[in-house]
This record gives sequence, C-alpha cells and structure tokens, in this order.
Amino acid sequence: MTTESTSDTTGRGLHRLLAPRHVAVYGGAAAAAAIRQSRKIGFAGRITPVHPRRAEIDGIPCVRSTAELPEAPDAAFLAVPPAATVTTVRELAARGAGGVVCHASGFAEHDAAGAALQRSLVAAAGGMPLIGPNCLGVLNYLDGAALWPDEHGGHRVDRGVAVIAQSGTVGQNLTMQRRSLPLAQLVALGNGAVTGVAELIDAALDDPRITAIGLHLEGVDDVAGLSRAGLRALRRGVPIVVLKTGSSAAGARTTLSHTSSLAGSDELCDALFRRVGMARVRHVSTFVEALKFLHANGPLPGRRITSASASGGEAALLADLAERAGLELPEFPAAVQRRMRTLLGERVSVANPLDYHTYIWGDRDAQTACFTELFRAGVDCHLLLADFPRGDRCEEATWNIAVEAFGAAHATDPGPACVVSSLPEGLPEPVRDRLLATGIAPMQGTADCAAALAAAARIGEAQRNPDPPAPLEPVPQLGGRDRLLDEPTGKRALAARGVTVPDGRVVSEPEAPAAAAELGFPVVVKAVSADLAHKSDAGGVRLGLTDREQVRAAVAAMSGLADRFLVERMVGGAVAELIVGVRRDPRFGPALTVGAGGVLVELVRDAVTLLLPVTRAEIRTALAELRIWPLLTGFRGPAADVDAVVDAVAAIAEHARADPRLLELDVNPLLALPHGAVAVDVLVREARSSDD
Repeated sequence: MTTESTSDTTGRGLHRLLAPRHVAVYGGAAAAAAIRQSRKIGFAGRITPVHPRRAEIDGIPCVRSTAELPEAPDAAFLAVPPAATVTTVRELAARGAGGVVCHASGFAEHDAAGAALQRSLVAAAGGMPLIGPNCLGVLNYLDGAALWPDEHGGHRVDRGVAVIAQSGTVGQNLTMQRRSLPLAQLVALGNGAVTGVAELIDAALDDPRITAIGLHLEGVDDVAGLSRAGLRALRRGVPIVVLKTGSSAAGARTTLSHTSSLAGSDELCDALFRRVGMARVRHVSTFVEALKFLHANGPLPGRRITSASASGGEAALLADLAERAGLELPEFPAAVQRRMRTLLGERVSVANPLDYHTYIWGDRDAQTACFTELFRAGVDCHLLLADFPRGDRCEEATWNIAVEAFGAAHATDPGPACVVSSLPEGLPEPVRDRLLATGIAPMQGTADCAAALAAAARIGEAQRNPDPPAPLEPVPQLGGRDRLLDEPTGKRALAARGVTVPDGRVVSEPEAPAAAAELGFPVVVKAVSADLAHKSDAGGVRLGLTDREQVRAAVAAMSGLADRFLVERMVGGAVAELIVGVRRDPRFGPALTVGAGGVLVELVRDAVTLLLPVTRAEIRTALAELRIWPLLTGFRGPAADVDAVVDAVAAIAEHARADPRLLELDVNPLLALPHGAVAVDVLVREARSSDD
C-alpha cells in the first residue's frame, strides 16, 4: 500500500465516478471483463470501449481515442500499461471526465521508477478523482455500476454498508461473504495516489442509503483527513468499523524513550480511531458481523444486554464471551422476574442470561409471551441464541417457531435485537433474510457477535460525547538534527508549567555532600549530561543515600560520566509509579502515553495512548483503563491523589503541544502520592533550531 492522497476532491465531487451514467473502458481482456461485470450488475447507462486497433469489445463498437468519445464520460476504467495510463488520465482530465479507475500496477508499490511515474500520474489527474493505481476498482450495488475487471459475489440492494479497502483481494473476498451483509458499495483503493480514504468516506456520508462504513486499512497516511472524515461521520450518526492490518516495525529507527516503545504506529492508529469514534476489530469475521449489526440496529445506547436460550450450556458460553467483551448482563427487574416465573414454572431459574429450558419449546404463544417479557427488561440489546439443524437431514419447524416468537415480541418493542448462532452455519440464509427484513440482526458466531456488540457500544459512546474532539491538523515536518536536554533543564521546563518536581541542586563533585545535607537525607544523586539517555543503565544514578559519606562516594564513582551532578531530596510514600510521555510522530503529531511506570515499563506494557490535544476527562478515562487503576483508587492501601495526577499529565501534554521542536518527552516515573504527584525523572529530546 502506497498512498499519497493529494487530491482535494470532496465526497460530492466523486458522485459521477461512483454512480456513473456513461462509462468509458480502455484496454483489452480486463476492459472486456469490466463490461461483462457492468452488464451482470444491471448497469443501465452507456458504455463506450476505447481501443486504438479493435473494432469492438464484447459486442460494443470501439472508438479509437479519448478525443473520439462522444462526450466526457462520468467514469473511465483504465486497464492499459503504466505509461499509457498517465497519458490517458491527462487526456480524460482535459475532456472533463468525472473520474477514473486505474487498474494497472507498476507504480509506487513497485520501485523508485514506479514512484516517479505515480507522481506523474497525480500531476496528470489534476483535480479529477482517481481510484488506484494498482487496484481492482469500484462496485456500486445501489445504482448498478461495476468498474471492476474480475468476479464478485454481491447483488443489488436498496440500502446497505459501504466498504473501502486498501486491498483488492480483501475487498473481493468480502463480496463473497455468506453472512447476509447488505453490501451497498465497495471501493478497492490500491495505491490511493489521488483519491483517498477520507474523500471516499465523505462520499459515502452524502448518500443516505449507506447505513454504515467499513474500512480495511493497511496503514494511515492522511491522518488529518481521516480525522476530519471520522468526526463528520460521528456528527452524521453513521458508524465506522475499521479492520486494520499490518504495522510498521517499531524498531525501524532507534528511539531513546520508553514512550516510543509503548506508542508504535499501531498504537497511534488505535488512538486515532478511538479519538474519532471508529471501532477497530481484529478479525474479518468480526468486521462483517459488526457491520451487519450496525446496519440493522445502529450504534448501541449502552452495554447492557439480555440473552435467552433453551440451553444452560449456551447461556454460560454467552455470559463468558459477553464479560470478556465488556458487555453487561444485569438482573431482570423484579416485575419481569415475577411474570417470567409464572410463564416458565418453578423448575426454571429466571436469570440473565435466561435458560428457558424446553418446557415451552414449540409453543409459539408461550415463547412470544416469554420473549415479550425479555424486551421489557429495559436494557440496550436483546439476544436470542438459536442454532438451526441441517435442513437436508432434520426438521426445522420448532426452531422457526422460536425465531418467529422472538420477532413477534420485538415488534411490540422494536429496539436493538439479534438472533445469534454459535456457529456461522447455524443460521440458514432464508432465516437471516427474514430477520433482516424485520430489523433484527442475524448474527453468525457468538464470539463475533459479542465483539460486534462491544464495537456498536463503543461507537454509541462516542456519538453521545457532548464535547467531541477537534480534528487533527497536518503535522509540520521538522528537519535537521536532534539533541537531548539534560535532566535539570527538562525539569525546569515542566516546573514552569506547574508540574511538581523534587527539590534539588545542580552541583560539582566537591559541592555534592553539602548540598545533600542542606536538602535533607535521604537523597538521590544523578550524573548530569545530555549524552546520558538512560542514566541507570550507565551507573549514573544512586538512590537512598543517607549521609555525606555515601554522597561523596556516589559522585566519585560517577565522575567518569559527568562533572555536574543533580542532588535531589528522595520522595517516598508513592501509591504507584506512572509513565507519562509524549512522542511527536511525523504523521500523527504529538501523542500522549500514560501507563504503569518504573524499570519494568516495557515488560508490563500497561499503557494507553491518546493523540493531542486531550481534555482532563480523556486523561482520567485513560487512567481508569489501566490495569493499575485499582492501585490508584486505594486497593489494599491509601488512594492516590488522582486529581493531582490528572493535573500533572495535562500540564505535560500542554507543554508538549506548546513546544514545536519537542520530539520526545518521558517522565518515568511520575510518582502518584496520597497528596500530589511528582515528576521524578525526565527525558527530553528536541529538534535543533537554526541557532543551535
């Protein structure tokens, strides 16, 4: 995947390309295939093949050149060699075409010469939308358009989800799904040289027939654009699900801070998705199920669910999966419990998840009454577990009764609901289609269902946020060399922002014992040098020194590392040690990481990364997601001053935002005390200015 995304085209400007009435196709076999796929999908517009030598392609007369086209096409499908692609794009832009799909490979994904050719392609397009190069193209199942040279498994729909995929094969595979996902539009981006993900999201948002958007991403280059598009989707109430694959190697460049090891490119992508209310999932099956659920129900108003099944084993499995996904199974209200006991009898334990046993199995009226009570529980989503038997060997009638009874109950209280099978093949296609028609999501696989509901809940939480974040801005690039600041300089800068640091003195070797006595024992002594990123590893730190002689011996042992020393009063009584860091990424900008700190920070890896700017509420939420949060709130001991911790983190973040030259800032540890928070160790790396 190689993306430049230099186009300034908007979603509205893509309408001619995505829903064309006149299509021109260029090339041989691939062009003929695109014509056949257009006919197969029911394209009702005009198709004009362009070929310099052939009289016809697939029965349609050819014109010999772009100049001979009877009018500027709304869309063109180009399956010609790379150099000819550039020439043809230039000609189509001059004719006023609505946009092009460039099928050819051999551009930036190939080598340096290909990258140069891709730059020429971008220039040739000008302001004209362009999908590709190195892509399969566009499928529009709403309007019946296929700029696509290969097989696909979709069919026409009136409404459904849009999928934007950076991999053509992944996109093509999604058209072949047998999960009743109503696919409205698929765009396989390829290199995304001109028209990128952000512009295509905008185009999808402008079509009210699109109910949800799925993104398959191999990387994120236009961070600011994706941020703007994601926040627009949030305002419009259109959910976005992301399947992100691949991540650049975190060790590709040497980093000095612990923060860099915790906030690699994949963590930054997660931070972006979280910021703009997109739900990331990890598996293709979850991607499909989440989009299907969102198409039927939209985002969830909360995480509370009910579940009903005729099996205790199914109920227990669902409960385990729900808990791991962060879903809640609250007790039924007392009135609902009483009515259910009357309906189900004394031998059924009325609890959520509900195992209603088989006493009412096959009894439509009794099941409808039971499920109606389920829908009165006042939760956010209702589930019915049902695995149909094989239709070629078994009788399905009683399973149909259960699903129909659930549908009848849903009709009386049409909130979010789904029927879920433990295995994907457990819900036959006719059943899935009937459920979708009534607004009930047919979910295939309990694990994927639980993950899908959690994704829908996360999106719902983001949509309800009364104070959505500002869109991210393009990141200015810093050139030249960088430098480390020594620790006292870094601490002075943070102290000026209101961050508490230990009381200390910078002294020479002979002055150290007296300075320690003046500060009061115990003390810590550190070698002061801008060349020491990790002083402990080099022997440049001594802790817990309790008298002058220990201080004298410590500085003598460090004299080969530096000629200046930082003597500080030891800070004790910490509830927990935190790491607070900021790293400026060339694409994402400054990113804040908060987590469990100390010497084992990389081993523990208990951290959350947020993109700046952040609010105090976002900082507090991030702290609450850490595994060490119980320590901060008083687990087996005094609680930390969480307000002071939030203040310190906010001040560190604001300092990083205000310093345009800052590259990395590491506070490890930030001591969380019962009263206050203290930055004990600070590392700062910044870009050199022209005056340095």
